[in-house]
Amino acid sequence: MPRYKLTIEYDGAPFCGWQLQPALPSVQGALEAAALATCGEAVRVHGAGRTDAGVHALGQVAHVDIPKPFRADKLRDALNAHLRPNPVAVLAAEIVPDTFEARFSAVRRHYRYRIANRRSNLALDLGKVWRVPKPLDTDAMHRAAQVLIGKHNFTTFRDTECQAASPEKTLDVLDVIRDGDAVDIITNARSYLHSQVRSMVGSLVWVGEGRWTADDLAAALAARRRSACGPVAPPEGLYLMQVDY
Repeated sequence: MPRYKLTIEYDGAPFCGWQLQPALPSVQGALEAAALATCGEAVRVHGAGRTDAGVHALGQVAHVDIPKPFRADKLRDALNAHLRPNPVAVLAAEIVPDTFEARFSAVRRHYRYRIANRRSNLALDLGKVWRVPKPLDTDAMHRAAQVLIGKHNFTTFRDTECQAASPEKTLDVLDVIRDGDAVDIITNARSYLHSQVRSMVGSLVWVGEGRWTADDLAAALAARRRSACGPVAPPEGLYLMQVDY
């Protein structure tokens, strides 16, 4: 039974998230339905990251064992045919060793959070970015973000329903970049806690608006208390960009 690595993009808006949930549309469910239609048997699709409801992906990775062999490009095309009209696309498929695990073999996950820092309403990017109308000091945001780099107890930035065994994570990159009205927050790490990225983004926006300083962000981290966190940024601005192996 060959194992395939799938690289996937999707619009998270119509889904309850990546993970299967009873009676709710999920990305995992859409892919498993497409796999069933392709090979005639129910299979499990394992993702590298369990993105939340409304979160998008340009480079999610999954693996799946298919009970009969397909040429990789033929499997990609068959899955895409059966995924329509869901906003999910398999960008690539490749045969990998059966030791490959989309989740546990990953060494780094790259996320991008998109903010539109403007007064005007969104037209083309509606549902794809977070519009923040108040001017943001992105230089202050970037400086404050460096407080979070490295290995820390991220309890403050962890959802109360997070099931991770430990609140400790190592953040490798957290950059804030402005290009006109577009503000991107770029981060990568081996793994993240539930809602960690959106929690960090919301707190950084408070810094950008002048509500917090870098010292306030450091104090929130040190508090190791969820109530010390700033607002949680909405899901529509978050994208899983790439997973490294």
